[in-house]
Amino acid sequence: MPDSFSDRFKQLQGNNPFPWQTALFDKFVQDEFPQSCSIPTGLGKTAVLAIWFLAWLEKPDLIPRRLVYVVNRRTVVDQTTTEAENIQKMAQTMGVEVPAISTLRGQLADNREWSADPSKPAIICGTVDMIGSRLLFSGYGVGFKGKPLHAGFLGQDVLLVHDEAHLEPAFQDLLADIEKEQKRCKEFRKFRVMELTATSRGTQAFSLSDADREDLRIDKRINAPKAIVLHPIDDERKALADKLVELALVHRESQRAILLFARSVEAVTTVVAELRKAKQEVQQLTGTLRGLERDQLADDPIFRRFLPKADPGDETVYLVCTSAGEVGVNISADHLACDLSTFDSMAQRFGRVNRFGDRNDTRVDIVHPTKFDEEEINARRSKTLGLLMLLEGNGSPAALAKLPEDQRLAAFAPPPTILPVSDILFDAWALTTIKEKLPGRPPVEPYLHGISVYDPPQTTVAWREEVWELRQEFEDDRERKLFQKYAAELLEDYPLKAHETLADRSDRVLNALKKLEAKPETPVWIVDNQDAVTVTTLGELIDGNKDALNYMTVLLPPIAGGLEKGLLISSSKNANDVADQWFSENGQPRRARIWDDDDKPSQMRLVRTIDTKPHADPGADESVGKRYWHWFEIANEGGKSCNLPVTWEVHVGDVVKQATAIVANLPMEQPLKDALIFAARFHDHGKRRKQFQTVLGNYNFPAVVLAKSGKKGGRIAENYRHEFGSLLDVQNQAEFKNLAPEYQELVLHLIATHHGRARPHFPEGEDFDPEHLRQDADNLAVSTPRRFALLQRKYGRWGLAYIESLLRAADWAASANPSAFVKEGEQ
Repeated sequence: MPDSFSDRFKQLQGNNPFPWQTALFDKFVQDEFPQSCSIPTGLGKTAVLAIWFLAWLEKPDLIPRRLVYVVNRRTVVDQTTTEAENIQKMAQTMGVEVPAISTLRGQLADNREWSADPSKPAIICGTVDMIGSRLLFSGYGVGFKGKPLHAGFLGQDVLLVHDEAHLEPAFQDLLADIEKEQKRCKEFRKFRVMELTATSRGTQAFSLSDADREDLRIDKRINAPKAIVLHPIDDERKALADKLVELALVHRESQRAILLFARSVEAVTTVVAELRKAKQEVQQLTGTLRGLERDQLADDPIFRRFLPKADPGDETVYLVCTSAGEVGVNISADHLACDLSTFDSMAQRFGRVNRFGDRNDTRVDIVHPTKFDEEEINARRSKTLGLLMLLEGNGSPAALAKLPEDQRLAAFAPPPTILPVSDILFDAWALTTIKEKLPGRPPVEPYLHGISVYDPPQTTVAWREEVWELRQEFEDDRERKLFQKYAAELLEDYPLKAHETLADRSDRVLNALKKLEAKPETPVWIVDNQDAVTVTTLGELIDGNKDALNYMTVLLPPIAGGLEKGLLISSSKNANDVADQWFSENGQPRRARIWDDDDKPSQMRLVRTIDTKPHADPGADESVGKRYWHWFEIANEGGKSCNLPVTWEVHVGDVVKQATAIVANLPMEQPLKDALIFAARFHDHGKRRKQFQTVLGNYNFPAVVLAKSGKKGGRIAENYRHEFGSLLDVQNQAEFKNLAPEYQELVLHLIATHHGRARPHFPEGEDFDPEHLRQDADNLAVSTPRRFALLQRKYGRWGLAYIESLLRAADWAASANPSAFVKEGEQ
């Protein structure tokens, strides 16, 4: 392996580092992580991933072993993942430890590789909503069992890089508050935060040095020619789209890649339609695109013309964007036409044209109103126009940087109202076992984005067949509540993934739902931020509170329609359920749902069988049509890995082995390592109960003791919690009594929480054990919240979640790959 950073960087990235990249590496290996890193667009900001990885290779005990890269929620094309995948591939050729990758999108979405072995380096890429909600113990679609793991592994032993941080000041402030709170509480592991931006809001930042400015490669980019031409119009609302189309068609014979921006979705839609009428090659890019179509965009031939080093085509192509095209996408157009936005937005747009300085004829046409009203956003647009006039036609990054900083900041988009956080809020969010609404525990979304009239609440929309297939009339409220609980369980088994969903402003979603041609009685599921489900109808939803959809997920049946080319279009009668179009890196489906006697998917385990006609005659299957619905998931994707059972001895041994391997590679005190391994040995003792074995369908107990049944859906209802029984058992062990009191408490907590309970309690009805006295069970139930509070104070909120999750990771890894099975006939 090459010795110098420059040589290793070139091997990893394919080019020599810029001076700022070398300087940042030097800071990292000295345990210095700048709070802010301000680097102009086009100068390799995403190389921060490679810089972190090379720093970790050099000083693994000093550098955080997980890099969490957060992109703006408007980011459409996840090119950071491409950067991470290149690092992974080059690490293999270099013969060094290969980092795990999870993108929370696309093929690498929620692949669990990053959390399966927390002792290994990992790169996790996600949006503000995805990462932010998980950091606050409120991960969307994660389920209460997984929320502490996500919070712990994203909030400890982590360098979090917030890209385009100027666009999300509320989130950046939240991250700073979390970092400050962790330092105050002396959390178990460090949490580092670095904002990354090309358009700083004024924070003292690590930036380019004189050595950078003398570098010919950088000089070419920051002085890239971009000729600004201003076009005034009297009535922006009526004339904008026509003017943009006119300016775009000036280039129709140029065989170039032409980029257009408009602030509104309506304007983008009109421009796209008019260009298509003119027989032009057009693609549109908005942040309201469904994940599946968004992931496919990177392979679209028109879009690919805008990528760096793209082959020149023989015809002109157009890419028409909302603000989604301003962030997180490495495109470089030949020419640009756009409306006038605020200065931070305009700077982002300029960075998407002639990005690398390869052209000398790039033109930037800007359409602006002749008058501005007194609304704050328009006042700032007016200030932006004044700054653009000062540029005298020069839109290069160097020219923008010379504008007075105070005037630039005054022309930025108005910041949102940022909600303050407190230790009380952090405490409330950490109570993940409590799934019901809790006074003093608000939804996290306003804390991620702030409150702004210019960035109103959003609603997520997806389409699922089960909403229609499981429709029913409810006799009373109790029956409805039971079904809603069942629906939530279905979504925990088969969670919504990013490729299934689209998001838009809540008011737009409601208006679109009102215009759907579906019948009012069409069933709809509403999923809240705690993953609770409300079952209603389209008519009831439309007639309800107009704010009821804020920050919610609307789950529609495909029969309702409303989807066209990945966008929510009310006039469309089409929609499809794409839940099963979720694939592993090698193209294997991760899950599948089949009906009745269809062939079982290979290498998959049964998750659940649903009788969709429970009141029909069991012998009348053919007359009632489709009836039994079988849900499968890929064998090693979480939970039980095979349809064969696993004995208790094998599973516990596997967990101990996995836990030992994990802690061996972590810089932890030996007594803590020993406590984790001890908890692994005793975490499943409560499964050695006849009641639990009966739940697993094991009627050969005690001759055979199972840990895993190898099946799901055919078992009897489970109220007894084996963790609770394990707690009662372990306290009678002589080895346990010899532990120091502080580690006794930790062992008990680790065992209690390895399936998501005990944060802070065991819910009513789960606090019993068939083989212990009721008084002993009551004493344990009462002591559990106290223990949680004391340990959280000792290790910190994220620190305790991290330690808990080391055992959970070992348990998951052992469940995913058992060392032996009980073969048929042996049970």
